[in-house]
Amino acid sequence: MQNSSVSVESDPGASPVNAPGGNRGVVACLDRSRQWHRVAQHALAIAKAMSIPVTLLQVLEAGPAGDSRADPLEWEIRRREASGFLEPLAAILCEGKSPVGSEIVEGHAADQICLWAADRSPELIVLGARGEGWQKNDGLGNTARSVLDRSAGSVLLVPATDNSSADEGVVRYKRLLIPLDGSSRAESVLPFAIRLAEAVKADLLITYVIPVPELIESGPLEPDDIELRERVVRRNERVAKEYLARVCGYIALKGIQARTMVLRDGDVRSRLVRLVADENADLVILSAHGHSGRSDAPFGSVTAHLIAHSAVPVLIVRNPSGLAAGCGINANLADARIAGLCA
Repeated sequence: MQNSSVSVESDPGASPVNAPGGNRGVVACLDRSRQWHRVAQHALAIAKAMSIPVTLLQVLEAGPAGDSRADPLEWEIRRREASGFLEPLAAILCEGKSPVGSEIVEGHAADQICLWAADRSPELIVLGARGEGWQKNDGLGNTARSVLDRSAGSVLLVPATDNSSADEGVVRYKRLLIPLDGSSRAESVLPFAIRLAEAVKADLLITYVIPVPELIESGPLEPDDIELRERVVRRNERVAKEYLARVCGYIALKGIQARTMVLRDGDVRSRLVRLVADENADLVILSAHGHSGRSDAPFGSVTAHLIAHSAVPVLIVRNPSGLAAGCGINANLADARIAGLCA
């Protein structure tokens, strides 16, 4: 399929961010779904906090299956319509003093987003969890799922029912929820979370959900088995509290105060989803994998459940070494090894 790219001018005073290979900022993937404005708002909020540029990217889907390219006249009409949509939006966003650029490409949405990201290596891809035409009330749309499966970088997914705080159309992160499980993978999000919390003056809530220990069962558990499981839970709860205390010590060294919460008795995934609502979190930040991460899967089961069911945006941090420069996501990764730092 032949691709075409059209740059759309934004504010004359904004820095150009459209040059191939030159964008290490945030890319907001916009379509005509009802959540496009929230995608743009979240992209701008992160970019302003990290002092990095924003690119508004819209993919014009090609013609019916089998057509190598849309009719040239039809393409020009659609391109002009897209330009009329992106240009004023970019100008409005530029009023926030963040460099904003915009670009239109043609083709399959997921393919073009992944190709664009591979070429430009953005710090963060922001897109809606469900795009235009998605009829289900939950789960991921095809584009979001494909981008998550194929892209190597970090992704911020904005749900269709976004309950995060906003004042006069501007996203305000008041509370950031950081789930940890004691693994270095999970901890790797902390440098970025700390920097974001400091920039937007948000509260940090660090949580550890203790899974129910699994015992082999061939029938009803004996009293000794139940007591054994309870002893394991109590031991894990004690260790989790000690661990989160060390995490708070690390965060305090950065000048940030955090609140911790240890939860027990229940499925880790469902407890986190409920916690998001109970604590009025505005953003969940977590690693793609935790303790049980598999290299052959793009993300773990807890992350998969959250991105499908969370009522607020979820930022999945991946490829820490590639995010160390620029906006500082996962900068000084070795320094974030909490257990070794504060033990």
